[in-house]
Amino acid sequence: MARPRKPLLSRARIVEAAGALVDSEGLEAVSTRRLAAALGVSGPSLYNHFRTKDEILEAVADAVSARVDLSMFEDCRDWRRALHAWAHSYRDALSDHPNIVPVLARGPGRRPAGLRLADSVFGAMTEAGWPPAHATRIGALMRYFILGSAVASFAGGFVDDETAYDPADYPHLGQAHLLAERHREVDDGAFETGLAALLDGLTLQFEALPADPD
Repeated sequence: MARPRKPLLSRARIVEAAGALVDSEGLEAVSTRRLAAALGVSGPSLYNHFRTKDEILEAVADAVSARVDLSMFEDCRDWRRALHAWAHSYRDALSDHPNIVPVLARGPGRRPAGLRLADSVFGAMTEAGWPPAHATRIGALMRYFILGSAVASFAGGFVDDETAYDPADYPHLGQAHLLAERHREVDDGAFETGLAALLDGLTLQFEALPADPD
């Protein structure tokens, strides 16, 4: 009886395997040796699809960007509602894959999905009436905020040991040991509070724009 054939190696399979390694062990876990072993191929065969490890990580990052919903910029929503929905979609995608955030933080470079994301935000803001310079700053501002929120949990950074925070040293952290078990509630609330504050501030700026920004 003939043995079953192994699936052909492809860029998609390599990206999927690399993404799984990044998710489970971090960026440093990715190597051609580890990937080849996971895929059941020889190391050199990976170079038929990617020239370097960095190219693989760029592709993993772009695969995450591709999961971000951009439809809100095409369905006639006003710019504020569109940014709000997009920010949540972007954060959700990054929250599932926080270890790839340092690669995404480098900027879109030549990554197709990353460039589509930047193009959609900029285009929607300028079409809504924001001057191009402002639209660029809004894209940067939102990116800083969303990427930062996905790097790590604020609430999860506190230990759940009430003896760890001596009131003699930290008089205002008497309840800090409760934050870890409520990290989802705290972090989600912090994101929504920050997003609302950003959008409120942008709304005030938009209302103050001259009628003819040119």
